[in-house]
Amino acid sequence: MTVGGRPGREPRSRWRPVSARSVAGQVFLLQWLIVVLLVVSATVVLVWQTRSAGVEAARGRSLACAVGVADSADTVAALRSADPTAVLQPVTQRIGPACGVDFVTVLGTDGIRYTDPMPSLIGKRAAGDFRRALAGQSYTERFRGAPSDAVRAVVPVQDRSGKVVGIVTTGVQVTTLSAALDRVLPIVAAGAVGALALATVGGVWVSRRLSLQTRGLGPREVTRMYEHHDAVLHSVREGVLVFDGERRLTLANDEARRLLALPDDVEGRHLDELCLPQSTRELLSSDRVATDEVHMAGDRLVAVNHRPTGRYDGPAGTVTTLRDTTELQALAGRAATAAQRLELIYDAAVRVGTTLDVVRTAEELAQVAVGRFADVVTVDLLDAVVSGEEPPPGTPTTMRRVAVAGVASGEALHEVGGAVTVDPATPQGRGLAYHRAILVPDLAASTDWRHGVPAFAERTLRAGFHSMISVPLRARGTVLGTANFWRRGPQPFSGEDVDPAEELVARAAVCVDNARRYTREHALAVALQRSLLPGRLPPQNAVEAAYRYLPAQAGVGGDWFDVIPLPGARVALVVGDVVGHGLHATATMGRLRTAIHNFSALDQSPEELLAHVDELVVRIDQDPAPGAEAEPVTGATLLYAVYDSTTGACEVARAGHVPPVLVHPDGTVEVLDVPANLPLGWGTAPFETHTRTLQPGSKLVLYTDGLVERRDLDVDDGLERLRHALARPGRTSEQTCTDVCAALLPEHPQDDVALMVATTRCLAPDRIAHWDVAPDPAAVAPVRAACVRWMTQWDLGDAAFTAELILSELITNAIRYGAPPITVRLLYDRDLTCEVSDASSTAPHVRRAAASDEGGRGLFLVAQLAAHWGTRYTAHGKTIWTEHTLTP
Repeated sequence: MTVGGRPGREPRSRWRPVSARSVAGQVFLLQWLIVVLLVVSATVVLVWQTRSAGVEAARGRSLACAVGVADSADTVAALRSADPTAVLQPVTQRIGPACGVDFVTVLGTDGIRYTDPMPSLIGKRAAGDFRRALAGQSYTERFRGAPSDAVRAVVPVQDRSGKVVGIVTTGVQVTTLSAALDRVLPIVAAGAVGALALATVGGVWVSRRLSLQTRGLGPREVTRMYEHHDAVLHSVREGVLVFDGERRLTLANDEARRLLALPDDVEGRHLDELCLPQSTRELLSSDRVATDEVHMAGDRLVAVNHRPTGRYDGPAGTVTTLRDTTELQALAGRAATAAQRLELIYDAAVRVGTTLDVVRTAEELAQVAVGRFADVVTVDLLDAVVSGEEPPPGTPTTMRRVAVAGVASGEALHEVGGAVTVDPATPQGRGLAYHRAILVPDLAASTDWRHGVPAFAERTLRAGFHSMISVPLRARGTVLGTANFWRRGPQPFSGEDVDPAEELVARAAVCVDNARRYTREHALAVALQRSLLPGRLPPQNAVEAAYRYLPAQAGVGGDWFDVIPLPGARVALVVGDVVGHGLHATATMGRLRTAIHNFSALDQSPEELLAHVDELVVRIDQDPAPGAEAEPVTGATLLYAVYDSTTGACEVARAGHVPPVLVHPDGTVEVLDVPANLPLGWGTAPFETHTRTLQPGSKLVLYTDGLVERRDLDVDDGLERLRHALARPGRTSEQTCTDVCAALLPEHPQDDVALMVATTRCLAPDRIAHWDVAPDPAAVAPVRAACVRWMTQWDLGDAAFTAELILSELITNAIRYGAPPITVRLLYDRDLTCEVSDASSTAPHVRRAAASDEGGRGLFLVAQLAAHWGTRYTAHGKTIWTEHTLTP
């Protein structure tokens, strides 16, 4: 036959018969045999399952029907009737078809049939063993015998007492089950034939497809295919080595020869004859499985995969593949570097800014970057930033070195804390001016960074530094300083390092700015608090007072103290604590301190003063300030004590505050049992006062709870430690404060601490004069003369004349408007105090007298002549007092 005018091979028919000797024919025969076996097996299993399912279904129907008949009360009644057959036979005839069973038979306990589908069997004994039923057991069984084989259920009929009075048997005959199976068999057979036919057609189609895909290849075609395969094997970019069981090389493709520098006649040689690296030779000589194990092959990195062969009755040996991964390793190195940079940024976010301290934040930035990004890091900040102020606009010319890491501070150009001059031509100056990082990849070749510091530049180069990056610290559009990164390792800085440096510094700059803002706000709060606390204790002779105030580490709070001189050689000692910290607590403390000063000017008793302050706190919380929600004042604590140096009496009242401690002159320490009362604003119960007479030289210790209570110290343990610290006599108030703080306070207290120690004094008896005055105007002159004699004895000079006029007026008013008894007392302390007391509670008032009035000018003269005057109410009346300043 000719094709295209030339003789050639006869083309193969597309649907020619498949030869049994071909691979396609053999696959078809094997597939057909497997399908036949599967179809026959499936048919047998299906028939068996169908028959088994029918038997099980018959058992279930029979048992359900038998149980239903046996459990019926009518069945029991019928069995006990005179003619059970007449009653039960019609019922069982209806139940059988309804339940899907062939027969329903009711038997007596002796096995005699009362009912049966075949009336001829009624009255005859049923075949089978019914002993289990008579024992009260229900069961199903495969019955063989007359009248027919069946699957039946046997259920006892029991009365209410549980006695078996009959037996019910129901069942399906085997012929019925066989008939159901016969109806299914044609369908199963048809399905089997159809499946076999479908499988045969599929097998033929698969065989035809296989024949078409192999194209009937002969020896030549197979040889050609092998040649093609060999060409592909030697052209791929992955080396292949095949060794036999004796470790002789049987196959090496071109890529393997190139990677391992193998000679042309290498095949057939033993492994030991190949010039391979030691690690590679050890791997190829073993049966160890290796996956992508990296080995050096000359200057190349090779990933080696090694597997032993011969596991499945094949020839023993090994197969090894080699893949050049030099470029991949370089790429992986860059990826690892990027991962390290990301890890650095993450660590910086965690480790930088752990405190709100500007210098500490700069040190954390330097410590994070050293060793991982740079060899040496320096951080310079503006002085305004360090002090918490707003940085000035423009490019800074001077900064301060605040952190150095990676080198000793003495080896750096600028010491930590030293001033740094910024030259506009240096990388630092250009970075601040352009607001971007400046990279100097080669310090030896660059000259701009040496401006003004040639000696430092030479020392830097000799130390091996070769590159640097200067990054300005900017946050919220404000320049805060600059961070400089220096390297002297094998890898200099490159352009890829600029972005990580900027990211690292940007994160740190936000933390520095936050710390700067906190420093400013903290400084303002501290300044406000200091301005609200007493700058120095007022002069008075009643006590020798010393104090300590330590703000909390978290910020300023609301603890305060006060020493308020009172008329009559008395003094008020105050310690209080406002809930919370910050400006609000400080402002609240100032309000309460001002209120206490005002209330103490009214010369009230401690319980009355606490009641007024409590009422004030309630009003403050009921009328909050506008704007943001303010913290409540309720809960503040206060201790108020009044000490009288003329009698040694001390009255103490507290509102929820920690109790005061009394140190006797002999060193005995006592916690005063002052009624605690509720904190300010928490209740309306009256405040109670504790009165105690103190010996001269006693120490009254007032403090806030931060001294004796913290997270790791219970208040009882704190009081015990305080008692131990105070139990040493012979110390001044100042020494006592120092010793108590050293014994009880941690390095960084978590709460404010206010401590005041007051050593009591008594006014000398020769500086106190006292008279009882009769309620007679004639008694004024003798008392006045006696007062003048005492003041002359005290050598008071001009003050005696003024005091004489005031005493004359006050005594006259007491006689005229007061009530007996009337007393006069002179106290010579820092000032001269005149007191006139009577039993009346009527308060005098100063008024401006008209020109025609004969009286009303007495108190006006008193107010003009005395430095201070006022009225103090007592339990027995009132006392009008005046104070006269004495010139030294």
